[in-house]
Amino acid sequence: MELLQYNYLHSMEITSFQNVVLIFTIFLTIYYLFFPKSATNQFGFKNYPILGTIPEFLLNRHRFLEWSTDVLSLCPTNTATFKRPGKIHGVITAHPANIEHMLKTNFDNYPKGTRFISLLEDFLGRGIFNSDGEGWKTQRKTASYEFNTRSLRNFVLETAALQLFTRFIPALERAENMNRVIDLQEILEKYAFDNICKVAFNVDPGCLSGDNKTTSSTSSEFMYAFEDAATLSSGRFMYVFPGIYKIKKFLDFGSENKLKQSIDTVHKFADGIIKSRIEEKGNEDTEKDLLSRFMGNSDFSPEFLRDIVISFILAGRDTTSSALTWFFWLLASYPKVEQKILDELKTIRSSSSKGLNDFYSFDELRQMHYLQAAISEGLRLYPPVPVDTKACLKDDILPDGTVVKKGWFVTYSTYAIGRMESVWGKDCRVFRPERWLDYDESSVGNVSYRPESPFKFPVFHGGPRICLGKEMAYTQMKLVAATIIERFHLEMEEPADEKNPPGHVLSLTMRMKDGLKVRVRKR
Repeated sequence: MELLQYNYLHSMEITSFQNVVLIFTIFLTIYYLFFPKSATNQFGFKNYPILGTIPEFLLNRHRFLEWSTDVLSLCPTNTATFKRPGKIHGVITAHPANIEHMLKTNFDNYPKGTRFISLLEDFLGRGIFNSDGEGWKTQRKTASYEFNTRSLRNFVLETAALQLFTRFIPALERAENMNRVIDLQEILEKYAFDNICKVAFNVDPGCLSGDNKTTSSTSSEFMYAFEDAATLSSGRFMYVFPGIYKIKKFLDFGSENKLKQSIDTVHKFADGIIKSRIEEKGNEDTEKDLLSRFMGNSDFSPEFLRDIVISFILAGRDTTSSALTWFFWLLASYPKVEQKILDELKTIRSSSSKGLNDFYSFDELRQMHYLQAAISEGLRLYPPVPVDTKACLKDDILPDGTVVKKGWFVTYSTYAIGRMESVWGKDCRVFRPERWLDYDESSVGNVSYRPESPFKFPVFHGGPRICLGKEMAYTQMKLVAATIIERFHLEMEEPADEKNPPGHVLSLTMRMKDGLKVRVRKR
């Protein structure tokens, strides 16, 4: 098991063989818990003979992020070794220098690795987020060029604004008129899905609008199958014994059977789009989207194009919707922050001749320093991808002195680093956008946004694999947040309490458990 991708599955089936393993593990766990002197725990995770950290993990995997954060916060360098049966262990860190070493300084020694790639290969294939070496470099080179073109940036903004004004805002207005409680997370996910499909395929799924019931039904089936495939694929990381998922896959049993069906639905939809786009090649109306741009490389097979697009859908749908869901929940706990955002938006509106029915331009979005600070602060506390794992190719020593052996996994916890006093100060668990700002008389509101090191704030990764869509993600999130905040006040169905946050569910990203229920009020 790759223990550090901790993706929670509530409906995981247990075979007879697993029952035997489970009983045996419980027996040993109880034994060692009743004989605590058998365990060593000077710093880091409690380590038991034979089983290593497994007993503690089994007791805390339902709250892994909180548990590992607490453990790392007590370690001298916010780094701990995770031991499991056998010789292959791992390291978990929330130390910026260690993260920089992994992601940049000694980049070649820390690839994703065959274990990580194989677990997700059925779903993601060898797309850019699930590849190493030359395969990754080729995709990265193509994507890097395309993401820096003005035409793609304009297409992304136009698409996001159109979907926002024709579907998202009307959906909130209908909810307000009917005084109906809605799940904001679900609406954000549908919006993000429609948006990324348009950008990636130049296809409009219509999940949020539902105007065309036939198209909407097919697209919704694809969307839910995509979500199931992501959740079930990530569930493979939860097995104590890594070979179990292969047995279930061979027998076409339980979660592996459902995963196969979900992936078939996703691939069927994506293959149909790719086939039609190949037939339309040369049509200028289809040259704006990402798929068409990658099709310019004749070395990419239809299957490889599918892998590329699925990876971008995963990144475009799940990350921004997760980030905005947690952001709006945090905002409900901090009305003063919301008012400062409103003041900034009013200042920007007053300096132009545009009204509420006009969407913001790139230049106006760049002026939203306080809003970007607030979004960054939300990302710091609730990163969409809370942990990331690499494989170690050769024996190494991290900057803080931690020894890493060949074949070990090395995980950096973005969730934990946002809660380390050694990194962010004693108020590290407080939502305070001001930590991202500098005083600047020439800027709107007399403040300017100050970015942090990507190794102190690794939400968008860092080094050679830093997220290419970072600026586009900020652009879309600011557009959505600004447009909603200046029109509506969102009342939480359950009072927001920063000290008692909602539960989270991990698929390949961190979603809010049970969604975000709100009532919409016009300003």
